[in-house]
Amino acid sequence: MLEKVVIANRGEIALRILRACRELGIKTVAIHSTVDRDLKHVKLADESVCIGPAPSTESYLNIPAIISAAEVTDATAIHPGYGFLSENDDFAERVESSGFIFIGPTAETIRKMGDKISAKQAMQEAGVPCVPGSPEPLTDDFASNSKLANQIGYPIIVKAAGGGGGRGMRIVRGDDELSKAISLTRAEAANAFNNDTLYMEKFLETPRHIEIQVLADSYGNAIFLGERDCSMQRRHQKVIEEAPAPGLSEAQRQDIGKRCTDACKHIGYRGAGTFEFLYENNEFYFIEMNTRVQVEHPVTEYISGVDIVKQQLLIASGEKLSITQENVNLKGHSIECRLNAEDSETFIPSPGKIQRFHSAGGLGVRVDSHIYSGYSVPPNYDSMIGKLITYGDNRETAIKRMRGALQEMIIDGIKTNIPLQLRLMNDPEFVKGEVDIHYLERLLESSKDK
Repeated sequence: MLEKVVIANRGEIALRILRACRELGIKTVAIHSTVDRDLKHVKLADESVCIGPAPSTESYLNIPAIISAAEVTDATAIHPGYGFLSENDDFAERVESSGFIFIGPTAETIRKMGDKISAKQAMQEAGVPCVPGSPEPLTDDFASNSKLANQIGYPIIVKAAGGGGGRGMRIVRGDDELSKAISLTRAEAANAFNNDTLYMEKFLETPRHIEIQVLADSYGNAIFLGERDCSMQRRHQKVIEEAPAPGLSEAQRQDIGKRCTDACKHIGYRGAGTFEFLYENNEFYFIEMNTRVQVEHPVTEYISGVDIVKQQLLIASGEKLSITQENVNLKGHSIECRLNAEDSETFIPSPGKIQRFHSAGGLGVRVDSHIYSGYSVPPNYDSMIGKLITYGDNRETAIKRMRGALQEMIIDGIKTNIPLQLRLMNDPEFVKGEVDIHYLERLLESSKDK
């Protein structure tokens, strides 16, 4: 078993990792920036190390500082959480070369799956269905790009090969928009990801976003824990996630799940990971693989009974998966609402001091959050301050419990998106389970017109 783990993250996921470590008897080291010294997990960890000032480039993205923290505390492993350096192949490589265990896949795997072009090629080789698109990176030759776009069929979407987080992508509906879209996306990609490689894919008009959760060990074993529907999105950022996906048949689930576990074995995957798909007209189209734990992992934990973060730690310690696919028994329904410190209508971030915090509770209610009364939400990082998760025997019960839980939550002193989440829990199309990835933006746009 791992002896001591550096938690290379902040907020709710850092607290989540700390709790999993405690259950396994693993000591913890919390790294933090100067503005994060009062985070809950920093207070609870066995040791803490300040690694720099507030800007993430000088703290949570500072690889030498994080590795130094591991060295001075005699840690054995580093858990990257999600975001920040979690999918940075250079970080994974330097952690391992410095003598520590990286809790995640190998640097080579992260590199392959982090580049959307090489990831798509690997998935095609493994028999995973992909969105029709360019087989090679785009050049600056308009004629060849136009020919390719017309072969795929407009509308198409231009994407950054190293992109993520909803950035580095543009929808193009005709040749007259193509050249400008490529130019703008290339500049954005170079600036945001230090990689201006682009590719194009068929743009699906009304797809759902469905993803498959996998676990794989270092011995060639891989399982999947069902799927999640993450179609409620704004600007490519997920707002609500649920498991299982409404309307998906057991035959479809088993087919796409096996394709994903076969792909894990094909690429030599290790750890927790998620295959993300667009789903339209009963067809799955691979878009990317996230080589880390997902924000929305709790909904899968609820329906499967599997602690995904503990499994990450066990796999990193060299253990074989103790669960076989035959042991995976999905039961009930779970929904997650992301709680953000932001105005519910303008989406402007709302940092500041939380004057009063009262958590929701009750049967089938889980709150993953690092906030407390008196905590000051800093303006330096993502606005997410927690996740509210409910579970029920069926989807209707999970929705009813979410409505009640949202009404119970009290967060005074800052603005939050709870009013929006309550509105969505009562939205007829969401209740029917028939929203696509563009639904929320259409809904918000129609509200402006009224």
